[in-house]
Amino acid sequence: MMTLLDVLARHADPVPLKQLAAETGLHPSTAHRILGAMTSSGFVERNDSGVYRLGIRLLELGSLVKSRISLRDTAMPAMLKLHATTGESVNLGIRAGDEIVYVERTSSGRSSVRVVHIVGARAPLHTTATGKLFLVEDGAQKVREYARRTGLPGTTGTSITTLQALEKELDKVRRHGVAYDLDEVENGVRCIAAGIRDDSGELIAGLSLSTPSERFDPDWAPLIHQTADEISRDLGYIPPR
Repeated sequence: MMTLLDVLARHADPVPLKQLAAETGLHPSTAHRILGAMTSSGFVERNDSGVYRLGIRLLELGSLVKSRISLRDTAMPAMLKLHATTGESVNLGIRAGDEIVYVERTSSGRSSVRVVHIVGARAPLHTTATGKLFLVEDGAQKVREYARRTGLPGTTGTSITTLQALEKELDKVRRHGVAYDLDEVENGVRCIAAGIRDDSGELIAGLSLSTPSERFDPDWAPLIHQTADEISRDLGYIPPR
């Protein structure tokens, strides 16, 4: 049954029995029997031409699953695993207008260096690693509008404060799939972030690792990206082929 569902999900158009049997490796009579049970339950629909497609029951169940998924609850196991591996603080941030709001965090306890990424803390999009992910998603025109609207205020000497510098930075984020905050929100604190997407493919959050500057290791980037991808998959995101 699951194999048949997977094959049907790969096809935008209805699929005939013969093709379903060939792609699943099932005998046609076996596939027909299973599809009959799935059709009666609403998981599959069969039209008058004898071809099959996914049924409305899956949409109903999917809506129930989506309504019961909590971003924070889903992300926390992966955040704790990343924290255990690196020993550094792991943050979960979401967008609220022109700012990033941190909704969850694991604390490192390894340093007296203050990290501003506490739960409920806010910071501008252009100075935070997670915020840069959302600006990339906005596109060039909205980035220019953001720059005009906010004036790109800085909080440290390394904060990005010009549109030209921001566009150059966002191009790096776009190419590498991760974003950095190098002492831009607070002196002595650096971050790496990767995006988290929901089942529709929308960027809904950023996962970031924050460390004192002296312990910053850019080689953590692939691990952060991998962890964010894991959370996205748990939320139902399927990367494009």
